Amino acid sequence: MNNMVNVNSQNLQQVLGETSQQKLVLLSFFSAQSPECQSQAAILQTIAKDYGDYILVATLDCDLEQALAAQLAQQVGLQTLPTLVLLKDSAPVDVLAGAQAETQIREALSKHLPQPHEMLLEQAKQALIAQDLNQAFNFAKQAYELDNTNARIKLVLADICIQIHKLDDAQALLASVNENEQDAYFTNIQAKCAQALQAQESPELKALQAKVEKYPNDLELKVELSAAYDQAGKKEQALELLFTVLKKDLNFADAKVSYLAIIASLPDGDSLAAKYRRKLYSILY
Repeated sequence: MNNMVNVNSQNLQQVLGETSQQKLVLLSFFSAQSPECQSQAAILQTIAKDYGDYILVATLDCDLEQALAAQLAQQVGLQTLPTLVLLKDSAPVDVLAGAQAETQIREALSKHLPQPHEMLLEQAKQALIAQDLNQAFNFAKQAYELDNTNARIKLVLADICIQIHKLDDAQALLASVNENEQDAYFTNIQAKCAQALQAQESPELKALQAKVEKYPNDLELKVELSAAYDQAGKKEQALELLFTVLKKDLNFADAKVSYLAIIASLPDGDSLAAKYRRKLYSILY
């Protein structure tokens, strides 16, 4: 874990100075001889993992670094172990003396860190940059569930929905943005959504639809049309069409493989994926 460090005289200035300018530093006064310190160290490890981009847990082993511990203890008025000192911009902003429950530490952190929906939104943006659309969608959706009035969250989620072809959701999100919040980013997302919707009505797609209507028993044509639906983002139509093929012939060409691939392309926990898994199970078993 790269946001946990042991403090010594060599890195003290960097940790308490430079690093605290970038993120919140939790300076933990620790002694291996104290059971309370040991218990709190385990809690801090969990917290460090949960707030990886926002905090640094800096542990000062008072047994190994006695001179340094004595110097810092005098500065912060240390009276007991364990003690946590929260530092921001090179200055203490909070002191938690004595053993703290995890809830107490998290409550103290909440006063100095972005709100949960803001952290989730930032995680969504980072995942979007990394093209991890599944993670991006999950983070943005969680942020939206925490604050469904935030225009920035709506737009990031709409952007992701367009990329994973959930265009109905994207349209609903865009429609809910107040007129006075419709900035350049909104205009950009709105244009992307319009372009994606236009692609759903391409001449090629319409031609395939006409062929399937003309030859309703041609399973190969249906598989071809389902692939076109999938590419255009019409996931439900693609799955429904493939399901009609599988009901006729469970082993027809690569229909089952395509069906499962479309389900796998949907975000974790998507209701559409659950619906069509159940439908497939109904003819498998």
